[in-house]
Amino acid sequence: MEDEKKIANFIERGLKEEHYIVDVAYDGEKGLFLAEINAYDLIILDIMLPIKDGLSICKELRRKKMDTPILMLTARDRVEDKVLGLDLGADDYLAKPFAFEELLARVRALLRRKETNKGAILKISDLELDQLTHKVRRAGKEISLTSKEYALLEYLMLNADQVVTRTMISEHVWNEDFDSFTNVIDVYIKYLRNKIDKDFEKQLIHTIRGTGYILKERSG
Repeated sequence: MEDEKKIANFIERGLKEEHYIVDVAYDGEKGLFLAEINAYDLIILDIMLPIKDGLSICKELRRKKMDTPILMLTARDRVEDKVLGLDLGADDYLAKPFAFEELLARVRALLRRKETNKGAILKISDLELDQLTHKVRRAGKEISLTSKEYALLEYLMLNADQVVTRTMISEHVWNEDFDSFTNVIDVYIKYLRNKIDKDFEKQLIHTIRGTGYILKERSG
């Protein structure tokens, strides 16, 4: 199991370096729980998970009419195993060991497929975020963000006009072990404001004192 955790951590680090927001579960029971309570763009699912295996999770998610793309990972490379996974509702199949570049290419392909029926551009006022290219522009000017700044802005834009608490931000942008009582979130909000709002008349990121933040066109 230690090797599997190392693989999961390797994938997590790699995807975060590519500006994706990532949650990780080390057993199938927790994985199913996370998949049911969060609206993910993609699920990477290992077949050989403890407690509940990946095939069972895939079958259950599809039974519940969840259409999130699923990429199956497995050490099994038999045709029968691939067919079984695809028949249960998986969208793609990758056998271990694999090159991270191939995993990344398959992730991009599945996300492109999903976005054919859904706009990939998030837009608030004159601020635009492209979820496929990860480019951010305001008033047509491209803005360079770090991976964490991008993840924070994307989360705010996905929840535009809604107050998001520091706890919500810590769970979705950082990880479950993050101490939400530190000032790291406030620091990153300041970084974002310096890039997104500082040189523009209309301020988009607003503080809700004692609660959190909201991204919207007007503060009133």
